[in-house]
Amino acid sequence: MDTVIIAIDGQASTGKSTQAKKLAENLKYDYRDSGAYYRAITLYFLDNNIKFDLNITDKILHKINIKQTYEEGQFRIYLNDYDVTDKIRGHKVSLNVSNFAKKKEIRKFVFNQLRKSSESNSLVVDGRDIGTVVFPNADFKFFLVGKPKIRAERRHKQINDDSVKVDIIEEEIKQRDKTDSTREIAPLKKAVDAFKIDVSNLTINEVFNKILQKIKSD
Repeated sequence: MDTVIIAIDGQASTGKSTQAKKLAENLKYDYRDSGAYYRAITLYFLDNNIKFDLNITDKILHKINIKQTYEEGQFRIYLNDYDVTDKIRGHKVSLNVSNFAKKKEIRKFVFNQLRKSSESNSLVVDGRDIGTVVFPNADFKFFLVGKPKIRAERRHKQINDDSVKVDIIEEEIKQRDKTDSTREIAPLKKAVDAFKIDVSNLTINEVFNKILQKIKSD
């Protein structure tokens, strides 16, 4: 049987990962969080004092081993065999990930990881350029957007750190949007054939039902 690829792209903190995981579980597909790859790589570089403006060689990238699992509703990501699921969602990683994610050599590294994952299994993948660059021929494509203020409030709950103010996160999200959409390599943009959903005033289940209905109707 042919494998199926479902791409869920969109802005930061629009619930892409949440929707992708729910969808993978519902359809019994494998799940990959492309953003988690970039976050894990960023964590590695921060921990090893590697600056984003340096040339990231294959020798450096080959020292990075990333594994993702999604079993019984639990997503985990491992960096060189260490569970970094919680660490990659920290404020410092969030602040720096765009600078590393825009580098050509890092994006190529992640592209290869994702494409290899799809060789034998149906896949739900979320990110920012899945439907435009990584899997341009994906069977289904979705693009999630939302108001910056609402996304900031969601991110604030996620990082669970009262010392970080919502308005600061909102400004960072706006900057992240700008960086993602204007970068030279694989910028954030809606694929022509992607189904757009504004999640601002929708619950998680309402967004999920829209996605599932679209898949079942096509």
